[in-house]
Amino acid sequence: MRQARENRAMPPDNEKVAYYMANQTMVWGGAVLLGWMAAVHAAEPQLVPGPPPTPDPNNVGEMVLIPAGEFVMGSDKVDKSHQAQEYGSSKPWYVDEHPKHKVKLPAYYIDKYEVTNVQYREFVVKTDYWFPPTWKDNGYLLSEKLLEIADLPTLRKLAADTFHLDMDTRTMERKPLMKAIAEQQAKLDNLPVSEVNWFNAHDYCTWVGKRMPTEAEWEKAARGSDGREYPWGNDWDKTRLNAGQEGEWEFGVAPVGSYPQGASPYGVMDMAGNVMEWVRDWYDAYPGNDYKHETFGKKYKVVRGGGWGGVGHYILAQFYRAAYRFSMSPDSQYVDIGFRCAKDAP
Repeated sequence: MRQARENRAMPPDNEKVAYYMANQTMVWGGAVLLGWMAAVHAAEPQLVPGPPPTPDPNNVGEMVLIPAGEFVMGSDKVDKSHQAQEYGSSKPWYVDEHPKHKVKLPAYYIDKYEVTNVQYREFVVKTDYWFPPTWKDNGYLLSEKLLEIADLPTLRKLAADTFHLDMDTRTMERKPLMKAIAEQQAKLDNLPVSEVNWFNAHDYCTWVGKRMPTEAEWEKAARGSDGREYPWGNDWDKTRLNAGQEGEWEFGVAPVGSYPQGASPYGVMDMAGNVMEWVRDWYDAYPGNDYKHETFGKKYKVVRGGGWGGVGHYILAQFYRAAYRFSMSPDSQYVDIGFRCAKDAP
């Protein structure tokens, strides 16, 4: 049965809650807002079955057409120097990519960019859906309407403790506080959404009238038809992606599209680095591969692309190759895992 995450502390209707809180402000002031936030912080998301969200074709984002045809998938590489063992990998490198083979796909569309916070927030608000854990702490769901009903002492407290503004908020007035908070929230808008599991990614793609890309579709969009190692070519170049370089970005992750020089042959952005991305497939051996591993089968989903946090705390070129495969339990949530969507071409 399909499962979705739902946070039961999330109000059933944000506008109704705003109206309710506005009418109670005369009695409780900012205590209502702080009480609601405390409830959100205390709640633990639960995995519960739910109906598929209603599609919203108006929130589609920019997509790239990947033409029909063959491409080279996987590799025949061998880790002759046993680097995987040196770095503590749970499986030998490359073996789950064997054999290198040609795959023919019909034309399809794939998102040019990873799904962003602002796109996912619209989904959360319109469908009363579960939200990423970090949003509990950074105030990203607190809309301007909700903030407007907070009294000034509460707003100052939120500015300091929730939004972590780098300024003395203790004597600031409402207008500059609201402006500073809005600017802080805007920094998060174009970052790829993360800490979402496979079910969340599936539900979002369904909501926008799309679907999750297959592993083959993701790899073709990343490496083109010529079997290249990285989206930009065959040579490693750390300037073409966000691989977690020290101090490069305030939040670790970069705004989508920040590395146009790392685009794939089709112009798809950030297919190496920034956040790893969920794809539709279960993690399993390719046809013709006789390698056996306990993780194969309908246990784990595939993530692709390598994240800004690396894998196992190492930043190695290996993890950002277009053929590299990594497996995760479908209910996993990490700050460097996000997703993008795909769609059949007419």
